Amino acid sequence: MTVQEYNERKAQSYKLLLWFAMISMVMMFAGLTSAYVVSTSRKDWLKEFDMPIAFVWSTILIIISSVTIHLALSFIKKNDKAKTGLLLWVTLLLGIGFVFTQFLGFGQIIENGYFFTGSESNVTTSFLYIIVIMHLAHLFGGLIALLIVIYNHYKQKYNSTQTLGIELAAMFWHFLDFLWILLFLFFYFYE
Repeated sequence: MTVQEYNERKAQSYKLLLWFAMISMVMMFAGLTSAYVVSTSRKDWLKEFDMPIAFVWSTILIIISSVTIHLALSFIKKNDKAKTGLLLWVTLLLGIGFVFTQFLGFGQIIENGYFFTGSESNVTTSFLYIIVIMHLAHLFGGLIALLIVIYNHYKQKYNSTQTLGIELAAMFWHFLDFLWILLFLFFYFYE
């Protein structure tokens, strides 16, 4: 087996493992959203609950970050390391902005008199809180992966022939983006 064949098999293995992880995450969120749907028949369910505007902004930020990580991958394939580095940093900052706006959204929900836990909470906002926090936990994993990719980028580990780390990070980041869009649309339109 040549070095190139070994590297190709290794890349396929890593991508397959990432696919298994993402599929398991989809199953977890499918279970949570199913429980949400079943719970809407409860008497204490909020019938008129508006999503905070900060969640709209966070959705815009994560969509833009998906574009920037895609561009970073495109530029490393062209061996343009300067643009790759810049776009990786922009993706990281947009990811941090996403987290920030998510917490702003939580604040807006609380300002409207809805609480997530405690005696003043209700099941609607508790579900929203749990699902968003679970997504944020996975996003923190994505931010850590981005930091590792940025570190490895500056250690000169990526070039036009070695893009595996950035590819894996981009796959996971696009997955998180797609997952959030689905969750956002679910919360926005499902009553």
